[in-house]
Amino acid sequence: MEEIRYRQVLLSSRETQKENSIIDISGKRIGDGGLTIIAGPCSVESENQIFSIAEAVKKAGADFLRGGAYKPRTSPYDFQGLEAEGVRLLLEVRKTLDIPIVSEIVDASNLDLFEDVDILQVGSRNMQNFTLLKALGRTKKPVLLKRGYAATYREVLTSAEYILSEGNSNVIICERGIRTFETYTRNTLDIAAVPAIRELSHLPIAVDPSHGSGRSEFVEDLSLAAVAAGADALMIEVHNHPEDAFSDGKQSITPGEFEILVKKAKAVKEVI
Repeated sequence: MEEIRYRQVLLSSRETQKENSIIDISGKRIGDGGLTIIAGPCSVESENQIFSIAEAVKKAGADFLRGGAYKPRTSPYDFQGLEAEGVRLLLEVRKTLDIPIVSEIVDASNLDLFEDVDILQVGSRNMQNFTLLKALGRTKKPVLLKRGYAATYREVLTSAEYILSEGNSNVIICERGIRTFETYTRNTLDIAAVPAIRELSHLPIAVDPSHGSGRSEFVEDLSLAAVAAGADALMIEVHNHPEDAFSDGKQSITPGEFEILVKKAKAVKEVI
């Protein structure tokens, strides 16, 4: 009975809305049955770096450029991002190359700075930062909400509820891997989350295969599995020199590898 009551009351549930939600962002539609590709580096490192990667991923078929300006890291001694300067560089790329951008917001006080960012990402560590979620709900900005690495499906959907209940219906759920007893990979990508979220909710579901394993050599296979499972979007970390990346180089693929991945992913989507 508890599960029935839960599913009936959530704004994100299939009981509330039978048809899939479609989010239109700068003319690009997420959740309409197509495949949206989001790609770029884990963090913005310099003007040359972000422009060169942006040009490459757009040419290869990316619909959105991702890039971290504010980087919440496990250790306080790791690179924390260029912050406001990183946002400025992303906006410059957006204007120059005409590609919409995705970047993580970590504090509601930065909303004005992120006003022209197309999709605001909420990282797994902030999935239950309810103050931030409610603030995002009072905007109309599209939000990509990452599942926490120890969160259940119910927990990520109730986190989304904080955004929806404040009046913002533009929410995308993102599966990015969970922490299990396995240590061979950084996280364990939960492919079952894709059909499960699609059954429970009308919200679009994206998959991040880069964080899902933490290993670049697995990104392509996990991407294709996610597309076959019915994912609406992929979010992939791409770096022109992964070995020199300021953060998450081990899970970043090169622009050349990304180009091949996009072709295969679109082929799988056509079959599905």
